[in-house]
Amino acid sequence: MRILVVEDDLRMLELLRKGLTEGGFEVTTAADGDSGLALALAHRIDAIVLDIGLPGRSGYSITAHLRQHSKPPAIVMLTALNQEDHIVCGLDAGADDYITKPFSLPELIARIHSAARRARIASSDHFSFGPFRLDASSRRLFREHAEVHITRSEYLLLRALALHRGEVVSRRQLMQAVWGSTIASSGALDTLVNTVREKLSAGPSNLISTVRGSGYTLVGEAEPTRTIAQ
Repeated sequence: MRILVVEDDLRMLELLRKGLTEGGFEVTTAADGDSGLALALAHRIDAIVLDIGLPGRSGYSITAHLRQHSKPPAIVMLTALNQEDHIVCGLDAGADDYITKPFSLPELIARIHSAARRARIASSDHFSFGPFRLDASSRRLFREHAEVHITRSEYLLLRALALHRGEVVSRRQLMQAVWGSTIASSGALDTLVNTVREKLSAGPSNLISTVRGSGYTLVGEAEPTRTIAQ
Protein backbone atom coordinates (compact mmCIF):
# COMPACT_ATOMS: atom_id res chain seq x y z
CA MET A 1 0.00 0.00 0.00
CA ARG A 2 1.35 3.42 -0.98
CA ILE A 3 1.15 5.97 1.84
CA LEU A 4 1.77 9.71 1.70
CA VAL A 5 2.64 11.36 5.02
CA VAL A 6 2.26 15.15 5.18
CA GLU A 7 3.74 16.53 8.43
CA ASP A 8 5.73 19.70 9.08
CA ASP A 9 7.42 18.45 12.26
CA LEU A 10 10.50 16.85 10.69
CA ARG A 11 11.22 14.63 13.69
CA MET A 12 7.63 13.31 13.66
CA LEU A 13 7.80 12.96 9.88
CA GLU A 14 10.85 10.73 10.12
CA LEU A 15 9.32 8.65 12.93
CA LEU A 16 6.21 8.09 10.83
CA ARG A 17 8.22 7.27 7.73
CA LYS A 18 10.30 4.70 9.56
CA GLY A 19 7.41 3.16 11.50
CA LEU A 20 5.08 2.87 8.50
CA THR A 21 7.85 1.49 6.30
CA GLU A 22 8.55 -1.18 8.91
CA GLY A 23 4.79 -1.81 8.95
CA GLY A 24 4.94 -2.83 5.30
CA PHE A 25 3.89 0.40 3.58
CA GLU A 26 5.60 2.19 0.71
CA VAL A 27 5.98 5.68 2.17
CA THR A 28 6.35 9.08 0.50
CA THR A 29 6.67 12.21 2.62
CA ALA A 30 6.06 15.96 2.38
CA ALA A 31 6.68 18.70 4.93
CA ASP A 32 4.22 21.32 3.69
CA GLY A 33 0.69 21.43 2.35
CA ASP A 34 1.42 22.52 -1.22
CA SER A 35 4.01 19.78 -1.76
CA GLY A 36 1.70 17.23 -0.17
CA LEU A 37 -1.17 18.06 -2.49
CA ALA A 38 1.12 18.03 -5.53
CA LEU A 39 2.42 14.55 -4.63
CA ALA A 40 -1.10 13.26 -3.99
CA LEU A 41 -2.22 14.45 -7.42
CA ALA A 42 0.86 13.28 -9.29
CA HIS A 43 1.08 9.72 -7.94
CA ARG A 44 -1.25 6.84 -7.20
CA ILE A 45 -1.63 7.05 -3.44
CA ASP A 46 -3.75 4.60 -1.45
CA ALA A 47 -3.88 6.59 1.78
CA ILE A 48 -2.67 9.88 3.24
CA VAL A 49 -1.65 10.53 6.84
CA LEU A 50 -2.25 14.25 7.10
CA ASP A 51 -1.52 16.96 9.66
CA ILE A 52 -3.85 19.96 9.77
CA GLY A 53 -1.62 22.91 10.65
CA LEU A 54 0.80 22.88 7.73
CA PRO A 55 2.88 25.57 6.03
CA GLY A 56 1.06 26.71 2.91
CA ARG A 57 -2.13 24.76 2.29
CA SER A 58 -3.84 23.35 5.41
CA GLY A 59 -4.86 19.76 5.91
CA TYR A 60 -8.50 20.83 5.64
CA SER A 61 -7.79 22.43 2.24
CA ILE A 62 -5.92 19.37 0.95
CA THR A 63 -8.77 17.10 2.00
CA ALA A 64 -11.45 19.26 0.41
CA HIS A 65 -9.45 19.48 -2.83
CA LEU A 66 -8.88 15.72 -3.06
CA ARG A 67 -12.55 14.99 -2.38
CA GLN A 68 -13.38 16.71 -5.66
CA HIS A 69 -11.74 13.83 -7.53
CA SER A 70 -13.66 10.70 -8.47
CA LYS A 71 -11.35 8.27 -6.68
CA PRO A 72 -9.63 10.08 -3.80
CA PRO A 73 -7.25 8.22 -1.48
CA ALA A 74 -8.19 7.36 2.07
CA ILE A 75 -7.41 10.31 4.34
CA VAL A 76 -6.42 9.90 7.99
CA MET A 77 -5.84 13.16 9.84
CA LEU A 78 -3.15 12.94 12.50
CA THR A 79 -2.93 16.09 14.58
CA ALA A 80 -2.49 17.58 18.03
CA LEU A 81 -5.77 19.48 17.60
CA ASN A 82 -8.06 17.41 19.80
CA GLN A 83 -11.07 19.62 20.45
CA GLU A 84 -14.44 18.43 19.19
CA ASP A 85 -14.86 21.29 16.71
CA HIS A 86 -11.51 20.41 15.09
CA ILE A 87 -12.54 16.78 14.76
CA VAL A 88 -15.91 17.74 13.30
CA CYS A 89 -14.25 20.12 10.81
CA GLY A 90 -11.83 17.41 9.72
CA LEU A 91 -14.54 14.82 9.16
CA ASP A 92 -16.82 17.35 7.47
CA ALA A 93 -13.98 18.28 5.10
CA GLY A 94 -13.93 14.65 4.00
CA ALA A 95 -11.38 12.86 6.20
CA ASP A 96 -12.04 9.15 6.65
CA ASP A 97 -10.61 9.12 10.17
CA TYR A 98 -9.13 11.49 12.74
CA ILE A 99 -6.43 10.56 15.26
CA THR A 100 -5.03 12.91 17.89
CA LYS A 101 -1.47 13.01 19.15
CA PRO A 102 -0.02 11.30 21.13
CA PHE A 103 -0.94 8.07 19.36
CA SER A 104 0.18 4.46 19.10
CA LEU A 105 1.69 3.24 15.85
CA PRO A 106 -0.26 -0.07 15.82
CA GLU A 107 -3.52 1.87 16.15
CA LEU A 108 -2.52 4.23 13.35
CA ILE A 109 -1.68 1.29 11.07
CA ALA A 110 -5.02 -0.37 11.87
CA ARG A 111 -6.87 2.89 11.17
CA ILE A 112 -5.06 3.31 7.84
CA HIS A 113 -6.03 -0.20 6.73
CA SER A 114 -9.65 0.39 7.78
CA ALA A 115 -9.86 3.77 6.03
CA ALA A 116 -8.26 2.38 2.85
CA ARG A 117 -10.74 -0.49 2.80
CA ARG A 118 -13.66 1.92 3.11
CA ALA A 119 -12.21 4.08 0.33
CA ARG A 120 -12.03 1.05 -1.97
CA ILE A 121 -15.63 0.19 -1.17
CA ALA A 122 -16.71 3.80 -1.77
CA SER A 123 -15.32 3.69 -5.31
CA SER A 124 -17.27 0.53 -6.11
CA ASP A 125 -20.29 0.42 -8.36
CA HIS A 126 -22.26 -2.13 -6.36
CA PHE A 127 -22.63 -3.34 -2.77
CA SER A 128 -23.96 -6.83 -2.08
CA PHE A 129 -25.42 -7.89 1.26
CA GLY A 130 -27.53 -10.97 1.81
CA PRO A 131 -29.71 -11.43 -1.31
CA PHE A 132 -29.59 -7.69 -2.05
CA ARG A 133 -27.48 -5.59 -4.40
CA LEU A 134 -27.25 -1.82 -4.09
CA ASP A 135 -26.35 -0.14 -7.40
CA ALA A 136 -24.37 3.01 -6.59
CA SER A 137 -24.45 4.42 -10.12
CA SER A 138 -28.24 4.34 -10.47
CA ARG A 139 -29.08 4.45 -6.74
CA ARG A 140 -31.31 1.38 -7.09
CA LEU A 141 -31.75 -1.66 -4.85
CA PHE A 142 -32.28 -5.17 -6.20
CA ARG A 143 -33.20 -8.46 -4.57
CA GLU A 144 -31.70 -10.95 -6.98
CA HIS A 145 -33.18 -9.64 -10.28
CA ALA A 146 -36.21 -7.84 -8.87
CA GLU A 147 -35.98 -4.15 -8.05
CA VAL A 148 -36.93 -2.97 -4.56
CA HIS A 149 -38.03 0.64 -4.82
CA ILE A 150 -36.22 2.98 -2.42
CA THR A 151 -36.15 6.72 -1.91
CA ARG A 152 -33.05 8.90 -2.06
CA SER A 153 -32.85 8.98 1.76
CA GLU A 154 -33.18 5.21 1.97
CA TYR A 155 -30.40 4.79 -0.59
CA LEU A 156 -28.09 7.16 1.30
CA LEU A 157 -28.74 5.30 4.56
CA LEU A 158 -28.00 1.91 3.00
CA ARG A 159 -24.87 3.21 1.30
CA ALA A 160 -23.54 4.68 4.57
CA LEU A 161 -24.09 1.36 6.33
CA ALA A 162 -22.55 -0.63 3.45
CA LEU A 163 -19.45 1.57 3.43
CA HIS A 164 -18.85 0.61 7.07
CA ARG A 165 -20.12 -2.99 6.92
CA GLY A 166 -19.55 -4.87 10.13
CA GLU A 167 -18.80 -1.61 11.97
CA VAL A 168 -21.05 0.48 14.17
CA VAL A 169 -22.12 3.63 12.35
CA SER A 170 -23.10 6.33 14.81
CA ARG A 171 -26.40 8.15 14.64
CA ARG A 172 -24.49 11.35 13.94
CA GLN A 173 -22.68 9.80 10.97
CA LEU A 174 -25.94 8.48 9.52
CA MET A 175 -27.70 11.82 9.87
CA GLN A 176 -24.78 13.52 8.16
CA ALA A 177 -24.82 10.96 5.34
CA VAL A 178 -28.58 11.19 4.75
CA TRP A 179 -29.42 14.83 5.42
CA GLY A 180 -26.04 16.56 5.21
CA SER A 181 -26.25 17.71 8.83
CA THR A 182 -27.09 16.45 12.30
CA ILE A 183 -30.12 18.70 12.84
CA ALA A 184 -32.63 15.99 11.91
CA SER A 185 -34.54 14.56 14.85
CA SER A 186 -33.59 11.25 16.36
CA GLY A 187 -37.09 10.02 15.59
CA ALA A 188 -36.64 10.80 11.89
CA LEU A 189 -33.58 8.56 11.73
CA ASP A 190 -35.34 5.74 13.60
CA THR A 191 -38.31 5.98 11.24
CA LEU A 192 -36.03 5.84 8.20
CA VAL A 193 -34.17 2.80 9.56
CA ASN A 194 -37.45 0.99 10.26
CA THR A 195 -38.71 1.74 6.75
CA VAL A 196 -35.53 0.33 5.22
CA ARG A 197 -35.76 -2.74 7.44
CA GLU A 198 -39.27 -3.38 6.12
CA LYS A 199 -37.98 -3.22 2.56
CA LEU A 200 -35.24 -5.71 3.45
CA SER A 201 -37.71 -8.05 5.15
CA ALA A 202 -37.55 -10.46 2.22
CA GLY A 203 -33.98 -11.23 3.23
CA PRO A 204 -32.36 -12.08 6.58
CA SER A 205 -34.23 -10.29 9.37
CA ASN A 206 -31.08 -9.05 11.08
CA LEU A 207 -29.30 -7.28 8.22
CA ILE A 208 -29.48 -3.95 10.08
CA SER A 209 -28.70 -4.36 13.75
CA THR A 210 -29.24 -1.75 16.45
CA VAL A 211 -26.32 -1.11 18.80
CA ARG A 212 -27.97 0.57 21.76
CA GLY A 213 -26.47 3.91 22.68
CA SER A 214 -24.18 3.88 19.64
CA GLY A 215 -25.94 3.51 16.30
CA TYR A 216 -26.53 0.82 13.70
CA THR A 217 -24.53 -1.76 11.81
CA LEU A 218 -25.04 -3.70 8.60
CA VAL A 219 -24.19 -7.20 9.73
CA GLY A 220 -24.59 -9.02 6.43
CA GLU A 221 -21.68 -9.28 4.02
CA ALA A 222 -21.48 -6.15 1.90
CA GLU A 223 -18.54 -6.85 -0.37
CA PRO A 224 -18.23 -4.46 -3.30
CA THR A 225 -18.17 -5.59 -6.89
CA ARG A 226 -16.83 -3.60 -9.82
CA THR A 227 -18.60 -3.09 -13.11
CA ILE A 228 -16.14 -3.08 -16.00
CA ALA A 229 -17.14 -1.02 -19.01
CA GLN A 230 -17.18 -3.07 -22.20
